Amino acid sequence: MIKYHTEKPNILVLGDLMIDHYLWGSCELISPEAPVQVIKVESESKSLGGAGNVVNNLKKLGAQVDIMSVIGSCEISSELMKLLEDIKVHTKFLITQKNRISSKKTRIIASQQQVVRYDRESSDDIDAESQKTIIKTFNKIVKDYEVILLSDYGKGVLTNQLTQSLINIAKKHNKKVLIDPKGIDYLKYKGAFLLTPNKKEASIATKINILDDASLTDAIVKLKSMCNLDISLITLSENGIAIYDGKLRTHPTAAKEVFDVTGAGDTVLASLGFAIACGYSIDESVAFSNLAGGVVVGKIGSATATINEIIEYESSLNKSSSDKHIKTRVEIAKLSQKLKLKGEKIVFTNGCFDLLHAGHISYLETAKNFGDILILGLNSDRSVTSLKGMGRPINLEADRAYILAALEVVDYVVIFDEDTPYELIKSIEPHILVKGGDYKGKEVVGQDIVDELKLVEFVDGKSSTQTIEKIKQHN
Repeated sequence: MIKYHTEKPNILVLGDLMIDHYLWGSCELISPEAPVQVIKVESESKSLGGAGNVVNNLKKLGAQVDIMSVIGSCEISSELMKLLEDIKVHTKFLITQKNRISSKKTRIIASQQQVVRYDRESSDDIDAESQKTIIKTFNKIVKDYEVILLSDYGKGVLTNQLTQSLINIAKKHNKKVLIDPKGIDYLKYKGAFLLTPNKKEASIATKINILDDASLTDAIVKLKSMCNLDISLITLSENGIAIYDGKLRTHPTAAKEVFDVTGAGDTVLASLGFAIACGYSIDESVAFSNLAGGVVVGKIGSATATINEIIEYESSLNKSSSDKHIKTRVEIAKLSQKLKLKGEKIVFTNGCFDLLHAGHISYLETAKNFGDILILGLNSDRSVTSLKGMGRPINLEADRAYILAALEVVDYVVIFDEDTPYELIKSIEPHILVKGGDYKGKEVVGQDIVDELKLVEFVDGKSSTQTIEKIKQHN
């Protein structure tokens, strides 16, 4: 892992600023006025979107960042400036254009589902006066930055003429321009250092349907030629990032779990720009970007990644497959919320699982069939001793967790130290709780938290206690 902790490069971002606005609530009624849902709004949140999300990503990485854009003469612009000021980014290079509306995308979320989105914005090209002001200012300040990033969301700031002017000025000062492109006419980006289109965008721009390695090669070579790029790059989602600078190679993705790809393109642009501004090679920078992307897609919403998160994430990739499925209490609580937002049905069960046997496997297979994700709460060594007496467990908690995490039917294992898993169940809030058939007619710990309780009969003659007794008899 390249050490980035001390790096604080100066980076300038230009592009379309917007606000991502979320209204969170619940739905219990249908309107009597029309056949539509009535959403009871319980909370709301706002975050920087578009070029603003690129800025936010760079700030989290530790860069010194300035933003240049055109905003409207409206209340949304005031909100934008406040959000930028909150992350200590100057607004001195923002140009206000009369009769223009800054972009704000409002999403209504009910019961973890997006119900509707409505946008307020102007998407026409900015006027000639605004373009002249940007060019004049850019000429004065471009020398102060290691890298220039253009975040194009097709909302009118990065016009064809302005984009070409910015690239030409930057090249005169030997500054690299990295661009997240939009639309079908990529000639407006001619002369940039690199672009970051995804596979679909690159296919449209080059008119080459990317289906295999051969068509990928044709598209990435054509992209470099038609746009006169130093580096040709195409992001390939779960297959990583392909780059071409006379030689084609693909860097595999570093994502372990994908919950939300919102803003992933912003993270690619920001992390690539950050690494290149720090003086690292294109291959080193792409590897870093893949790690940053892996962190971000494991979160919900337009997310960011810090250097510490990236380092920890890289370290986790080197763990064994089983280790990756063993979570802490804090990790499993956060993970369960992400899984539920993704629409996954979570099943929870718990036990000592001291000496693993066929009865355990049958029980866990049945439990997993009740939902999508099986989380297993494992009694700690202290907890097992409290329940089973001295001499138990036979196998230590770390060994038991490792073996269980290696099972295909078990998605995650989390160790708890209490005599009951109540607090653990409370933090996870699973949809379904599974216990053994011997709990029939009894109160089950945690059943007041879950949607449904399922009882599973054990396999006759299979138990850890019986196995231990057989061993004693043979001795």
